[in-house]
Amino acid sequence: MPANGDRNSPRKHSERLDALGIQLPTPPTPLGNYVETSLVGTLLFTSGILPFVDGKLLFTGRLGVDLTVEQGQEAARYAALNALAAASHFLGDMDRIQKVVRVGIALATTEAFTQHAAVADGASDLFAQIFGKEQGHTRLVSGVYSLPVRTPVVLDVVFEVVVQ
Repeated sequence: MPANGDRNSPRKHSERLDALGIQLPTPPTPLGNYVETSLVGTLLFTSGILPFVDGKLLFTGRLGVDLTVEQGQEAARYAALNALAAASHFLGDMDRIQKVVRVGIALATTEAFTQHAAVADGASDLFAQIFGKEQGHTRLVSGVYSLPVRTPVVLDVVFEVVVQ
């Protein structure tokens, strides 16, 4: 497969994950009364996904005081992996995902923190590796004072999927 993850390549997204040495984690479970994914037409929406690793938050705290930009990027990447795991679990096949349409990222930050885009690139770079940079996605990143369970990152994704 071309390094840019060309959508027209005969390789599938699951094969691209294997080539990158990435294994999807166990899909996340809701922390409240909601579902992790919802399909509307050809769009699959995820709920807010946290950077859980083996059932525990990867990091806790706020960017700019407790965590570095690099730790934020890692948290965003793990949240993106969890979003892919939720989507794959719902669809039954990762290869039904056509592209990432939109990524929303909320970051727990200090008032002075300004590197939101750099942190969000932790998720965006992962999606570009898997689906191809040329596919692109829209993105909204915001900083907030606090997030549930002291997570530094909450990510939601809209995927375009093949409906069966």
